[in-house]
Parts: sequence; structure tokens; C-alpha cells
Amino acid sequence: QVQLVESGGGLVQAGGSLRLSCIPSGRAVSTGGMGWFRQAPGKEREFVASITPNAYILYNFDSVKGRFTISRDNAKNTVYLQMNSLKPEDTAIYYCSAGLSRSGSPTAAVSYEYWGQGTQVTVSS
Repeated sequence: QVQLVESGGGLVQAGGSLRLSCIPSGRAVSTGGMGWFRQAPGKEREFVASITPNAYILYNFDSVKGRFTISRDNAKNTVYLQMNSLKPEDTAIYYCSAGLSRSGSPTAAVSYEYWGQGTQVTVSS
């Protein structure tokens, strides 16, 4: 079983930055395609960004265009999300995902096998 541990969340003022990290632990397997999703109170889980081992990247451009950057360290199976110019509407629990299925869409939560517990990001106005 692979466990994903997110870190880097917190409280930040609008316009500030945070860097989220997602580190796998447990059984040493390749985590494959990895991604970040977020869920705000009362809303459905939303795709943020994804990245494959060969660095094919997708973003939810409507929400994070030009402000968020996803990256990964394949040697460590670790994925990062650099978030700049944060807005109050970015407030949510951010979840790391891994184990993207070969036939699944990277933007769909059901396509991922592993999930972290989430890290809270709060952006004050």
C-alpha cells in the first residue's frame, strides 16, 4: 500500500505564495502519474494540475492559469505544487493523488489509485 503525505499548507494573505509537497511512503512502487486536486467547503473536488513521469503536464487553466506550477522529482516520486498570487477563492483542502490509470483521464479523480489526507490552504483577503 502506498501512502501519500502532503505538507506545505497554511494561512497566507492574498497575493502570497505557498509550496505544497507530496511524498509517498510505504511500499516502494512507482507512483506513475500524479496530481493535485482541491475541495472547498460545499463544493466538489476540483482538478488543479497533473504531471506524468515524463513531465506531461495539465492544468486547470480556468482556475490556476499562470499562478500555479506543478513539478516532480522522479527519483523521489515526489510532486510539488508552487502556488503564487494566491486568491481567497483558492482556499480549500488540497489533495495529492498518484497511480494514474493508463486509460484514465488525468483530470478525473476516479482515475487515481492513491490519495493523501489533504492539507489545508487558507487565503485571507
